[in-house]
Amino acid sequence: MGLKNIGIFQEWKNSVMNPLPTKTDYDAKNAPKFQATDPVLEVIPPHPSRSFRWLDHDYPSEIAKWQYHPEIEIHLIRKSTGSMIVGDYIGPFEAGHVSIIGSNLPHDWMSDLQPGQVFQNRDAVIQFEPDWLAKAAAVIPELSSVKALLERAQKGIVFHGNTRLKLVDQIEKVGASTGLGRVHSLFAVLETMAQAPHEDCQYLSRLWVKESASQDGKAAVEAGIKYIFENLTKDIRMSEAARIAHMSEPTFSKYFKKASGFTFSDMVRKLRIGHACRLLDQSDATISAICSSSGYTNLANFNRQFLAEMGMTPSTYRNLDADHKPETQTMSFGLRSPSPVP
Repeated sequence: MGLKNIGIFQEWKNSVMNPLPTKTDYDAKNAPKFQATDPVLEVIPPHPSRSFRWLDHDYPSEIAKWQYHPEIEIHLIRKSTGSMIVGDYIGPFEAGHVSIIGSNLPHDWMSDLQPGQVFQNRDAVIQFEPDWLAKAAAVIPELSSVKALLERAQKGIVFHGNTRLKLVDQIEKVGASTGLGRVHSLFAVLETMAQAPHEDCQYLSRLWVKESASQDGKAAVEAGIKYIFENLTKDIRMSEAARIAHMSEPTFSKYFKKASGFTFSDMVRKLRIGHACRLLDQSDATISAICSSSGYTNLANFNRQFLAEMGMTPSTYRNLDADHKPETQTMSFGLRSPSPVP
């Protein structure tokens, strides 16, 4: 559903805009530039003798980009500060950041870099197929709490407090282990995450379709979001989205609002402004160019919409240091809650 049904992104690929010049054009010959547009599918081949994937990598690197994949991902940032985007959430990160990202939830961690700078071994990453753990839980009842964790991870979770400190050590132990010891170390990580107190859990992205939504509601939201992504820089009309969903305009509007919690025009604004935030973080393009690249034809209107959504102007957002950018923003739908998130 929504971001869980990542098919909405696959047809968006290569249809939004041409790449913009990047903030970090690092010196290595023919080095790939950061993608400032759509998420790409990362294909993670299974290892014939390992249940899950462990890796660490530098930044910048080919693997560090705006991407999604079916595998669950546990991520530790060892070095640097910067901005991250997970689904529809945008916010800062710093060294010691620990998160779990659900299946097919787009994500990217963009470190603040000086020209030519490289953070060696910035990331420690664990990736595993949700089906693998589901099958294990079917015969190991003690893993039932982990199944609930993976459902919550569909929103993306960042861990704080003592939970984060414990997880940093546990994640490193996974990399240092081999054989059954590595599996045991992963289960220890998952147990710590599953048992984390609510105040240590920051939920990031919104599930764009309510789990209680009807089939017609789900169809309306998925058709609507797919249409928005495919036409992000063009004229977007709810009548066309309704036609694609095979509904009348009033019926589409009713189902879309009930299933997603937002009007169609609100969703258009949120996706466009979220896209603009990524471009502000990742490129040196002018505000005017980003306005156009985000589907706005009038700069004054773009500034008004950005201010309404983010609580600041585009230029103010761009000029903020990473550690001064707000952890939660209007468009993020994210929260750090003292009670469970349904």
